[in-house]
This record gives sequence, C-alpha cells and structure tokens, in this order.
Amino acid sequence: MTSEFKCQISQVEIDDLKFRIKQTRWTDEIKNSGWEYGADLSYIKKLADYWLNKFDWRMTENEINQYPNYIAEIDGVEIHFLHIKGTGKISIPLIITHGWPGSFLEMIKLIPHLTTDPEISFDLIIPSIIGFGFSQKINTSGCDLWFIADLWAKLITELGYKKALAQGGDFGAGINTALALRHPDKVLGLHLNYIHSSYLPFLSETEKYSAEEIEFQKSSDEWSKTEGAYAHQHRTKPLTLAYGLADSPIGLCAWIVEKFYAWSDCNGNIESVFTKDELLANISLYWFTETIHSSIRLYNEVSKVPLHFLKNDFINVPVGIVKFRKEEPFPPRKFIERGYNVQHWTEISKGGHFAAMEQPELLANDIMKFAKTLNYTR
Repeated sequence: MTSEFKCQISQVEIDDLKFRIKQTRWTDEIKNSGWEYGADLSYIKKLADYWLNKFDWRMTENEINQYPNYIAEIDGVEIHFLHIKGTGKISIPLIITHGWPGSFLEMIKLIPHLTTDPEISFDLIIPSIIGFGFSQKINTSGCDLWFIADLWAKLITELGYKKALAQGGDFGAGINTALALRHPDKVLGLHLNYIHSSYLPFLSETEKYSAEEIEFQKSSDEWSKTEGAYAHQHRTKPLTLAYGLADSPIGLCAWIVEKFYAWSDCNGNIESVFTKDELLANISLYWFTETIHSSIRLYNEVSKVPLHFLKNDFINVPVGIVKFRKEEPFPPRKFIERGYNVQHWTEISKGGHFAAMEQPELLANDIMKFAKTLNYTR
C-alpha cells in the first residue's frame, strides 16, 4: 500500500530546536588547532549562529514537498521515498540509495540531471533507508543490509517495475549490493561510487591477494585507526553515543559535520563544497525525525551479517564503478572484480564521498553512460 506524503514539521519542534541551540554549553579547545582534534570549534560556533538566526527549515521543507513524496507500507514497514518520473522517450527505473551521515536530501541535485533528457531519462526512486529520515524505525534486531535489500526488491515491484537500475554510495552501495546478490531478477544493473567497507570477496585455498590488494587492506586499516573511531562506536555501543547526540543539536551537528569536512573534496574549506544551508538541512532532518540512534545502529546490524561473500556469491548483473578522487579507502579493481561483474569503470579527478552533492553532474553523466550500455526494455 502506497500513500502520498507531505513533510510538515511543527513550529513547536522548530522553536524547541532553537531554544536548545541557545542553551549550548560550549567546550574548550587547544588554541588554533582547527580540525586536528575533530570538528573545529570556531566553525561549529559560526554554524550554530547561522542555524539559530538565519537558517530557514521551511525552505528545506518546501524543496522536499515540490517533489512527489510517498510512504509505502511493505511487510509492515513504512518506507519514505521520492518518485520522480523522467520525461524522455525512454525512461529507465533507477533506485538511488544514500548512506550515513547523509539522507535522501543528498540526491536532490541529481534530479534535474537524470529526469530531463529528451531521449533517455530515469524514473527516480529515492528512498530513505529504514531508520533514517521519514522511514520507519525498526526497534528489533535484524534490520541489516539484507533486510533492507529485500524491502527494496518489493518496493520496485510495488511501483510497477519489473527491474530497476540500482545506484548507491556508502550504505547505499551495501544495500544495493545485497539487492543485486539476492534479487538479481529485480536489478537491471548496479552502479556504485563506493564499495561498502564490510565487503570481502570469497578466496579459494589456491588463490592469493595481489600485492596491490594487500597494500589496500593495510591502508584501509591505517585509515580506520585515524578516521574510523566513529564507526567502531557505532558498531559496538551506538546507544551510549545516542544519548548525547539525540539531546544536543550542537553535539549532533559536530558529529555529522566533521564527516562532511573529512570525506569531501573540500581542501580544508568545507563551504567550498557545501553551503551552510545544505549542511544544516541534513542535520535538521536527523534532529526532527529523531533518527540518530536508529541510523547509526545500522553499523551494529551490518557487523553481525557483513557482506562477506561465500563460495558461490557473485554479482552477475552488469556493474558500473565510478571512483571519485577523495573517496578513500577505495579497493583496487581486482579486489572488486572478485565479487562483481564490472563492465564499466570511471575515475574522476575531483569529488569525494558525497558525490551526489559535490559533483552531481559528473555522477549523473556516469550513471547515464553506464545505463546506455544496458539492454533495457519495459
């Protein structure tokens, strides 16, 4: 069952957010340390001032509501999604899945690039991951990549499509990998701008990793030591962290903004890539929907059932990979091809983890290029 949805946050909730920002008890810092120890205090203070005095949630709300929003109830789970029909002579169904600490808002910049080509366009399905945004929170264990992928397969059918092209980064890459592995009959092709960190291909007793693959694994471990503390906390004790993030808007802001700074191709200037309004729209969505715990505990669920491929596990549908410059760590092609049928590979000399926001035109162009290689029939 699918029904229309409209975003409407009450003024009481907006006023409460502003009250809490005003009551922030600020920490100290080592002078002139910038982002060395985490989110830069001076920048977070500037962002807080903007959030309080200039940011207008109603503008974000209006932007959300200009697109067709829906809630689909599948297997008793409510899934929020945008569904925008393309205007081309041929319009290919495309399900695009976000990750953490992003949201469906990440994909809005892609919409005009993917829906307006007069020859080939896309019918966009842009869901909020379960436990994110306006999708339902699951308060029992088992809401992992596989569980969500099963729902996505049924959502594609619910919307009247036989198959869809699946695209994603971050958790979206993991969910759509699970979708392509478990429901290949629903997947026209798989396009990824990230390989989920839990992915591990099957290796027989006679096979060995190449020197390049071993070096990647070492560099990935080093990255985890310096940048991965957040993920370890999410995997192990998400609830303890959530008490603070769910109660303090500035705590939530700092936790999320640090990742937009560190993972984007911003060269030390976060606003060279994202505006304050874009950053705060995403953070406000987490705040108003009270989804920080339900979103980060997905890390815990994935750790229990990771993307560790078994002997006969292989993504047989065509796979397109686009690697943006600042997306790291990123596996070498050989490591990916052990589990994916890679037919398309692109490396782009700019852009980072939040490709749909940072370089929407380049990402959209690569999706289009890949889609043209597929044999799509209605």
